[in-house]
Amino acid sequence: MIRVLVVDDSAVVRRVLSEALSSAPGIEVVGTAADPYAARDKIAALRPDVLTLDVEMPRMDGLTFLEKLMTAHPLPVVVVSSLTPASSATAVRALELGAVGVVCKPGSQFSIPDVARDVVHQVRAAALAKVRPLGDRPNRRVEVTPPQADGLVTTRKILAIGASTGGPRAIEDVLTQLPPAGPGTVIVQHMPAQFTAEFAKRLNSLCAMRVAEATDGEEVLAGKALIAPGGRHMLLQRVGATYVVRLKDMPAVNHHRPSVDVMMHSVAKAAGANAVGVILTGMGSDGAKGLLAMREAGAHTIAQDEETSIVFGMPKEAAAVGGAAQVLPLEQIAGAACAAI
Repeated sequence: MIRVLVVDDSAVVRRVLSEALSSAPGIEVVGTAADPYAARDKIAALRPDVLTLDVEMPRMDGLTFLEKLMTAHPLPVVVVSSLTPASSATAVRALELGAVGVVCKPGSQFSIPDVARDVVHQVRAAALAKVRPLGDRPNRRVEVTPPQADGLVTTRKILAIGASTGGPRAIEDVLTQLPPAGPGTVIVQHMPAQFTAEFAKRLNSLCAMRVAEATDGEEVLAGKALIAPGGRHMLLQRVGATYVVRLKDMPAVNHHRPSVDVMMHSVAKAAGANAVGVILTGMGSDGAKGLLAMREAGAHTIAQDEETSIVFGMPKEAAAVGGAAQVLPLEQIAGAACAAI
């Protein structure tokens, strides 16, 4: 049984989330709290497995509380955020501080059933997560110099990355090691549509490469990383001597849109041996078959190892089906990817 504490200053949101979670098999809401001070006391008394956390609360804001929590008493946290630009930025920052998932608050744009489905999925994923004290995160922002840096100025080299639970921090750790002229990179991170643009914006402020949310028909160039918009599949297409991304509104694959499998199958077809595929931390199996397709097409493929994965689901499945040529700690992935390209 997954024991959940719901923390939100809105009584309505507390009720909606509590009812959604309590109705799901294997989940028990052990309590609710209206602010971080009440949450602190209830964490000590109830010892929940997972916290859902509003990031805009009175007396102490959610980020301050999350930072204190992840430093002194780390727990798997799912952030519940409204859709204002400020809230989206705060939610992405919360992922950087160690939250393992983010969902949208129920409101006019999102029905209660949609929110209920998403929060149940995120809580189940969070319950599997390995969280560590915030200060234990190694500093991995060391630029990697590929052996053949001159080869990276062509659009013919592609790095494809897929991730889910715990992925935002892992993607940051990989991208911040890549040089300014690193390989053209396409990324699928399972994340609600309202947050991917802010996620890309934050990465762009941290990385030597340029990072942006992808637009349909955009070229994939050296020195640029494109994040698939939440809610849309992203495919790679060869156009002459260059590559572009195509955004599609096809049905979800593996319960996800965007899907890592969809992207990686397209990379296998369009780029073949001129690509490297990477599967990072995440729950489920999305990307396993796509990474295998890339390997069979001649690409080098890498999966994150169990020790450094927040959830060793997607990398484990990718390795199990034979999709991963290497299984590596997170801190070695950027170097291995550049060496393979």
